[in-house]
Formats: sequence, structure tokens, C-alpha cells
Amino acid sequence: MTLRIAFISDAWQPQINGVVTTIENTCAILERSGHQIKLITPDQFKTIPCPTYPSIQLALACYGKLKNSLDEFNPQRIHIATEGPLGMAARRYCLNRRLAFTTSFHTLFAQYINLRFKIPVSWGYGFLRWFHAPAKRVMVATSSVESELKARGFKNSLVRWSRGVDSDFFHPRNKNFISLPRPVSMFVGRVAIEKNIEAFLTLDISGTKVVVGDGPQLKELRAKYPDTVFVGFQSGELLASYMAAADVFVFPSRTDTFGIVMLDALASGIPVAAFPVTGPVDVINSDKVGKLDEDLKKAITEALQLDSQDCRNYALDYSWANCTEQFINNLVPAFEEIKQLELITDKA
Repeated sequence: MTLRIAFISDAWQPQINGVVTTIENTCAILERSGHQIKLITPDQFKTIPCPTYPSIQLALACYGKLKNSLDEFNPQRIHIATEGPLGMAARRYCLNRRLAFTTSFHTLFAQYINLRFKIPVSWGYGFLRWFHAPAKRVMVATSSVESELKARGFKNSLVRWSRGVDSDFFHPRNKNFISLPRPVSMFVGRVAIEKNIEAFLTLDISGTKVVVGDGPQLKELRAKYPDTVFVGFQSGELLASYMAAADVFVFPSRTDTFGIVMLDALASGIPVAAFPVTGPVDVINSDKVGKLDEDLKKAITEALQLDSQDCRNYALDYSWANCTEQFINNLVPAFEEIKQLELITDKA
């Protein structure tokens, strides 16, 4: 059975992050399976830069255009991926038409806005409970996120939507790509406060620290840590080559719900060092492929002793095909819900 699936996301290109990667891979596989996908993303609207994060574009006055687009597409399934302006507009659309929809929880939004704007975490979760409350199901990547949301008062049906890795693209390569004193400890990702990169950069460890990525903190951290090698934003073969040339991948974030980049590292044969928090505790389920410790220096030292092939083999168990199958099985019929609501109303 092929479906018309509407997928609404405030996170989209040119952003490069776990949300965008997940959406791109999921939609590509759905389309190859014959499903019709209507992606509604910020590039289709007038936008403004997000305060403190100008690379993120926020859609302006988007409800009318979104409504027309969805009316024309007439989706059989509706998924709202994010809680931004487009997510809000899609939520309103569904409620106005009494359509069932699903949502997903990709980031620890309340913690992010606390770090950036000092808004209390409890306020952030109050907003998130309100936003997701009408969803028939909320998709989460890990059991840790599910437990966190339940503890925060979410009453929804919480279902799993895991993540994957392109193991044909991320694979072991020649380490001579990087000619720096070893061991090379590497961070790859958005250079922003919520990634907690300074917890890595302040460490007194041997070898060379390398940061691959761009973001609002790049200029500040580059000036503050001159001994660290900042190579800026990379993509494609260059990104994969940098990743595979590391000796250990350092993931200092305490606010990620998963951390797809850890799978990229493992597929490249690179062990992971991280804090024992949501994300790493779900991805690194074997001490043969990574070390988790509140002492990040200790985690790095111990991870350097791990076997590259064990890391690679572990990552091969994660596939985007399996993730996409989870996703489509989690979706709910939009129009059948109308009939159910009408029946309930009639009986009342």
C-alpha cells in the first residue's frame, strides 16, 4: 500500500544535523518504496534568522501557504517533526480539520533554550507537553528519552524511531589524511554552546584536538583555544576522510537525544568517548566500542585502546532501512480519525 505522507519540519538544509539527516534518509527510502512525500520546510517560505543562531531560518507567516499546500496534497498520514513555526502551523491545521497526526522528539529543546536564553527548563517542558499533547503518537529515538518524557509528564503513546548510518559512505580510510601529532581526538558537529565542546577543549590530553564543524561559537573557541585545530565545516568525502583519520571521537554533549554522528564515527572504525548521559548511553551499548565516564579524560584514554573492527561491526547493525520501517509503522491514518471523532460526537 502506497501512501501520501506529509512531513513538516522546521529543521532543513542548509542545516546539517541529526534531524535533517534523519529526515533526508527516511524520506528518500519512503520515496524509493513508492510513497508520495510532501516535505514542508523553511526554504519554501519567507524566513528570518533564528536569534543567536543565524544559520537556522524560521518561517514567517506560514499558515496560509502551509494550509493550501496540505489541502492540495490531501495527505493520508501527517507527521510533524519539530516544534518551530512550521510545526506550530501544521499542528493548528490538523486541529482545525480534526486530523490525526504524529510528532517526534528530536532535541532536548527545554535544555537548549535554557542554555541560550536562560528560560527555566520547567517552562520549556510545559510548552513541549502542550505542543505534543494532541499527537496520537510521539516518536522518540531511545528508551532514555522515553523515560525522560514520561518523568516530565508526557501522557502520549511514546513509540520508537531509531537512527541509522550510511556504512558505505562512513568506513575506515587512510589515517595519513591528517598529519598531526597523535593521538588525534576529534569532535565533529555544530560548534554551539549546547554541544558542550569546552568540556573537551579544556582537557589536558596528549596528541592533538581537532574540531570539525561550524556554528555560532566557532570564532570564540578558535581564539580561546589556539592549540586546537579547527578545520571548519566539511561535507562529503572530506568529512568522511577527517572522521576516519581520528583516533578517538569525543562527544561531550549532554543535551542530545541520540547523536547520529557517533554512529558515523563507529562505522569509520573510530571508538567513542562521552559522558554517561542520554544519547551516548543508548548508542554505546558495548564497552568494546566506546567508553562513557563523567571523567571525560579517562573515557578518552580508555577508548583509545579499543579495536577499530569492533567499532565498525557494531555500527553495521544500524540501518536507515530499519529506521524507516519503524517510522512508517508508527504513522496513523489522518482521515480515519475524522470518522472516529464523528462517531464519538454522534453517540454523545
